[in-house]
Amino acid sequence: MAQKKTGAFDIRIVIAALVGIYGVVLTILGLVEKQAEIDKAAGININLWGGIGMLLFTALFVLWARLRPIVVPVEDTSAGK
Repeated sequence: MAQKKTGAFDIRIVIAALVGIYGVVLTILGLVEKQAEIDKAAGININLWGGIGMLLFTALFVLWARLRPIVVPVEDTSAGK
C-alpha cells in the first residue's frame, strides 16, 4: 500500500498560521506600546511577551509538522485491473 503526506491540509499548519498572525499583531503592538500602558501591567510589556510566545509556539508547530508529517495510506486501484 502506498503512502502520501498530507502537506498543506495538516491541521497543525492551519493552527500555526492563525497563532502566528495573532503573534505578529501582538508583537507589533508591544513594540509601539506607550509606557503608561506598560506601567498598568506592573511594568511588564504583556503584548510584546505574549506575541513573542505565540511566534515561538508557531515556529515549534511548523517544525513539528515538517519533521513528523502525517502519512495517509493510499489504496492502489490500478493493481486490481
